[in-house]
Amino acid sequence: MILSKRPDVERFLKEPTPDIRAVVIYGKDRGVVRDRANALSRRIVERPDDPFDTAQLTDGDLDADPAKLEDELSAMSLMGGRRLVRLRLSGEKAGPDRQAAEALTRHVEGQLNPDAFFLVEAGALGRESQLRKVGEKASGCAVIPCYEDEAGDLARLTRDTLASDKVSLNSEALELFVSRLPKERGVARAEIERLALYLGPGTGINATAADLTDFLGVEPEASLSDAAADAFGGKLGAAQQALRRAAAEGEGGPAAVRAMGYYLGRLRRVLTLHKNGVDLQAAAKAAGVFWKQEREFLRQARAWNLEAILEIQGEILIADRACKTSGSPDQLIAERLALMIAGRARRLGL
Repeated sequence: MILSKRPDVERFLKEPTPDIRAVVIYGKDRGVVRDRANALSRRIVERPDDPFDTAQLTDGDLDADPAKLEDELSAMSLMGGRRLVRLRLSGEKAGPDRQAAEALTRHVEGQLNPDAFFLVEAGALGRESQLRKVGEKASGCAVIPCYEDEAGDLARLTRDTLASDKVSLNSEALELFVSRLPKERGVARAEIERLALYLGPGTGINATAADLTDFLGVEPEASLSDAAADAFGGKLGAAQQALRRAAAEGEGGPAAVRAMGYYLGRLRRVLTLHKNGVDLQAAAKAAGVFWKQEREFLRQARAWNLEAILEIQGEILIADRACKTSGSPDQLIAERLALMIAGRARRLGL
C-alpha cells in the first residue's frame, strides 16, 4: 500500500490500521522522514526511546551481523505487548536494502513475531530498490514517500511549532519568515525554534513583520545571497563555503545560479543609476540594498563597471541553461560560475 496524499498520510500516522505490520518511510528530505517516523513510533509503543519497547538498528548493524534484523523482529517484548523494530538506512548500499526487503517479506507473511512492528526510514529510494518494490506490493506494509516541503508545508510547520510555545505570527510576518526558510525540514525546524526563543516562549505575542526586522537582520542573509555577495566581492573561499552550506540546506545549483543573477541585476541597476548622475549611496538605497550590507556592496560597485557586468551576465545565462540539462552536475556548475565571477572581481581590484 502506497500512501502519498497528505490527508491519507496524516490519518494513518494518527491511527495506523491494525493489519499493517511494517512501514517504509523514505525521501530526499531526511527531516520530513524523521518527523513522520517519530510521529508513527509514538502511536506504536508508549515509550519509543525505551530499549525494552524498541530496537533501533542502522545499516551498520546489518553489515556487522546480517542475522540481527530478523532476530530483533522475532524477539518478544520483555515488558509484554507490542514491540517496535526501527531501522534507519543512511546510505544507498544494495546489501542493507536487500536484507531489509527480505526481512520485511518474512515479517508481513507472519513468519516472525506478529506483535512486532517494523519501521524503516530511508533516503531517496530509487525504483530499483528491492525494499521499495517489496513494500509497495506487500499487503501488510505501507510505503510513505516524502517530498520536499512547499511553502504551505513550511507555514503549517511554523504555526504548529510556535503554537506549542504560545507565540504566533500574523499573516504578513508568516509569509516573510517562510520565504526565508531553507527547504530542508531539520534546518527549518531549528530556525523556527530559534524564532520562538527570540519572541519569548509563553508571552502570547502575535508578531508582525516589523517585529521580525531585528531577528532577520541579526543573522547573515540566506546562504545563496552570501555566496553571490562573496563571489562578486572576490572572496572565492567564502563563496564556496556558502554554496556548500546552501546545498546542505537543500538549495541546489540552479538556485545558486539564480541568486548570482539576482545579485548581478541589483549591481547593474546601481551602476546604471550612478552613470545617470545618481549618488552611489543613494542608488544603492533605491535598489533595496540592506543597510548592513551597504558598505561591502558600495565597495564592489566602485570596482565593477557595466562592461564587466554585461560579460558576467552572459556567463550566468550559460550556467543557467547548463543547470537545466538533464543529469548535469549543477553544484559544480554553480561553483565554477562563482570561481569565474570571483576571479574577475579580483582582476578589477577587489
